[in-house]
Amino acid sequence: MKCEHCTRKECSKKTKTDDQENASVDVPSPAHENGEKGEFHKLADAKIFLSDCLACDSCVSAEEGVQVSQQNAKDFFRVLNLNKKCDTSKHKVLAVSVCPQSLPYFAAKFSLSVTDASRRLCGFLKSLGVQYVFDTTIAADFSILESQKEFVRRFRQHNEEEPTLPMLTSACPGWVRYAERVLGHPVTPHLCTAKSPQQIMGSLVKDYFARRQNLSPDKIFHVIVAPCYDKKLEALQEDVLTASRGSRGTDCVLTSGEITQMMEQSDLSVRDAALDTLFGDVKEEEVRRHDGASSDGYLAHIFRHAAKELFNEDVGEVTYRALRNRDFQEVTLEKSGEVLLRFAAAYGFRNIQNVVLKLKKGKFPYHFVEVLACAGGCLNGRGQAQTEDGCVDKALLQKMKGIYTDIPVRLPETSAHVQELYQEWLDGTDSPRVQEALHTAYQGPGHPANSRDIKW
Repeated sequence: MKCEHCTRKECSKKTKTDDQENASVDVPSPAHENGEKGEFHKLADAKIFLSDCLACDSCVSAEEGVQVSQQNAKDFFRVLNLNKKCDTSKHKVLAVSVCPQSLPYFAAKFSLSVTDASRRLCGFLKSLGVQYVFDTTIAADFSILESQKEFVRRFRQHNEEEPTLPMLTSACPGWVRYAERVLGHPVTPHLCTAKSPQQIMGSLVKDYFARRQNLSPDKIFHVIVAPCYDKKLEALQEDVLTASRGSRGTDCVLTSGEITQMMEQSDLSVRDAALDTLFGDVKEEEVRRHDGASSDGYLAHIFRHAAKELFNEDVGEVTYRALRNRDFQEVTLEKSGEVLLRFAAAYGFRNIQNVVLKLKKGKFPYHFVEVLACAGGCLNGRGQAQTEDGCVDKALLQKMKGIYTDIPVRLPETSAHVQELYQEWLDGTDSPRVQEALHTAYQGPGHPANSRDIKW
């Protein structure tokens, strides 16, 4: 049986049964081998299910499988328990960063407003022994702002001989991994070089915040709370500002569902607390989001910026038009009957297939595409809003969408903290440190690893 997501002639799943296709890459965790049991040792080990993957299990090496298996609640509690022991040389400062798409899940799950849910989550984590709880929205601010600048630059440099468009977003780790490991050239040159919010948050915590606290990066154990499992694979990449110092930006990724399971099993007394910021005693009093229906809204922000910067057009509300399905939508800027900008949002693998096929044939009409691996966007990540049998909890997801829509929008350009960080942390908006901290490089032109034979 061939996987519905397969793109290769020689597919490793052709002879597998349905049960085998849904089997997981299950690697014993060191905590289990050493007999350690934390407070919530009944939590399931982290697993990557082949049915969750964009391409096939060949994208995950054996070594990566081992490393991913270590990113679970047991590893989190291992560090918490080390901090309770007398040997202070092994103590770590625990910092947790929460993705904005996770907060509506907690709000819906516990029937709270999104701000109250953030305070409840923060209070719970601190009752366990976590010292700092951040919101990753500030990292998404940087990613969006850098993506805006890059799109304008690509648009101005684009020509038929050396096409720089369309620009494809790089915030979704499932999509980026698939593009690098399976597609390769000619897709990877179109990936935006701006790092994802998770990668930037890793640099903010392990570099900027560490220096403010007079800590070495390896003394901080940084955890990301995210809506999907692909973030666990993204954390394995050393491509962060602190990598040269031997410290990965993100040490562990826990899904919203894993955190909820902890909260439901806990009998600790919790006192609500406001989210921390990277700026000392300043607290996040109210949750903000970007202008996306279920994601960080790269399309809307870049579209408005490009319309103003390139054509001096002010765009208010962005109007989406569904094409093939509700997960493939189009946005255009028109003037005097001429289309000046044509953007699209492509969510889910089937829509990604169509995008790549047209791109390879040279029949792609879009300047920019926001690409997300999960159908329905980030709110529908497999790490949350799932029933016990692994299906989408449609009622819960609908409730989450309503909660997310009601969160006030904050434009990245209006964040005083971001402008302060550009100057204090990065020596300005166009310095070499900006390129080092906020941008990345992808696999160069040529065949992808293992010389995969791509067939659609």
